[in-house]
Amino acid sequence: MNQLVFATNNAHKLEEVRAMLPQFQIVSLSDIGCHDDIPETADTFHGNAAIKSDFITQKYGLDCFSDDSGLEVEALHGAPGIFSARYAGEPVNHTRNIEKILRELEGNPNRNARFITVIALNYKGSQYFFEGTVEGSLTTSIQGIGGFGYDPIFKPFGHEITFAEMSQEQKSKMSHRGHAVQKLLNFLNNTAI
Repeated sequence: MNQLVFATNNAHKLEEVRAMLPQFQIVSLSDIGCHDDIPETADTFHGNAAIKSDFITQKYGLDCFSDDSGLEVEALHGAPGIFSARYAGEPVNHTRNIEKILRELEGNPNRNARFITVIALNYKGSQYFFEGTVEGSLTTSIQGIGGFGYDPIFKPFGHEITFAEMSQEQKSKMSHRGHAVQKLLNFLNNTAI
């Protein structure tokens, strides 16, 4: 089985991506002995994804991929965007992040939002990017116990339930990460890996 390094220590992301790429052995940063905190200092999703992939390729000499994802809320002029994970401050706390968004949107009829994922793949000396988005709206309260991050308040357009109320399989078929990973998979399937 072909092995690919996914430059993350986020257990939720790792589980999602492993389920979407069963034909590959997806290994995490801790699996390769990397315990560095890789700073995400870019001001774009593309930039942050590239920083993580480049760090692993330069330090370990391995082909790998990484992602940067976030929620962009129309009424908040695209916030939290690249600051999605730490929107309510350090340490990362998904519940506090959700509570902050709901407070900021209280009484606002515009609930439109989108999730975005950018994957940076470093492969055989070149870098490739794969992007996925999903449009939807934010609920006024937490709904569901599955998923992670902002999933309990994000309802994709055309659906009556949030990502947190969906099965992993349902979510992966339509999610931002699902779309980006599918593009990555199509590339890998058409490339001799």
